[in-house]
Amino acid sequence: MAVSPALPHAVADPLLDDAIEPVSWLRPGPTLLVASTGGHLDQLYRLHRAFEPHLDEVEWVTFDTPQSRDLLAGETVHFVPYVEPKDLHGTRTSAAAALRLLRGHRFVRVISTGAAVAVPFLATARSLHLAGHYIESAARSTGPSLSGTLVSHVPGVRLYAQYAAWTAGRWQFRGTVFDGFAPARARRQPPASIRRAVVTFGTQRRFGFRRAAERLVRLLPEVCDCDAEILWQTGATDVTGLGIPGRESVPAAELRAAVAEADLVVGHAGIGSALLALEQGRCPVLLPRRYQYAEHTDDHQVQIATELRRRRLAVGTDVSRLGADGLLRAAGMAAVQAGDAPAFILQPD
Repeated sequence: MAVSPALPHAVADPLLDDAIEPVSWLRPGPTLLVASTGGHLDQLYRLHRAFEPHLDEVEWVTFDTPQSRDLLAGETVHFVPYVEPKDLHGTRTSAAAALRLLRGHRFVRVISTGAAVAVPFLATARSLHLAGHYIESAARSTGPSLSGTLVSHVPGVRLYAQYAAWTAGRWQFRGTVFDGFAPARARRQPPASIRRAVVTFGTQRRFGFRRAAERLVRLLPEVCDCDAEILWQTGATDVTGLGIPGRESVPAAELRAAVAEADLVVGHAGIGSALLALEQGRCPVLLPRRYQYAEHTDDHQVQIATELRRRRLAVGTDVSRLGADGLLRAAGMAAVQAGDAPAFILQPD
């Protein structure tokens, strides 16, 4: 992980046995953590525990969903109206909420992993002379998203990419949300047939994934017991006529428990679905939504599936190429968490 040589560090004092702790290079005071729900919120939640210097006092801004209420239980959360991906009008209307919140509290910085809510909150923060930090999603392996591009034009915002290959100038690399995971050294013994499976297409409100549902309805009987338990979280996907008990949204605790017990996890290639599987020790089959089939606003899920396949943490493949062998291969893989995630070094405020 790249670390700027200019950052403060502990120094030895000849009069003391221990090193002197460094003075924080961030402004003292509370931090506002801002993210859209889904993978953006999952990333910020996981990364904020690895921030260095540690943030002692934080509050959150996100949308009011079952995911955010479960993940942020016990935290101070400010809910704002939902903004669709790439909804520029909704992004502009969020600016009023950002101004009210930032003027009415004593925050000293805003940190965001996107998406749409990042732009108004970071722009407003800088207009009020607060520090701003933007961490591009791990979904973006070749360059910034639209939100990242817009934020990069806001003077003074500290910018981070989760891939070293495209960092330059103001964009700095400090590691990725996937760095705390590794493939297990010993493969799991794949079951003769799968008794428990989880299929999740996330809770995307706007885009369905019928193409994946139709493929899995044909393939799963080839690898599953006839009485296998299969949990389907289908989001906005129309599953009419497929004969499956699709559920638009499954409570987070129930979904997490089902993934932990599953022989096989299949998901769309979203960051949230991938992290959910990895945190429960499962290497999922990841099926990218494709723009050409109106399954998402772009093809960024291809980048997620490609990166996790490269790390041997998932079986990533297009829906059209998925076969029973891919399902069984994933059932024989496992992920482990290598202790605490590496520190994510924030740039000085």
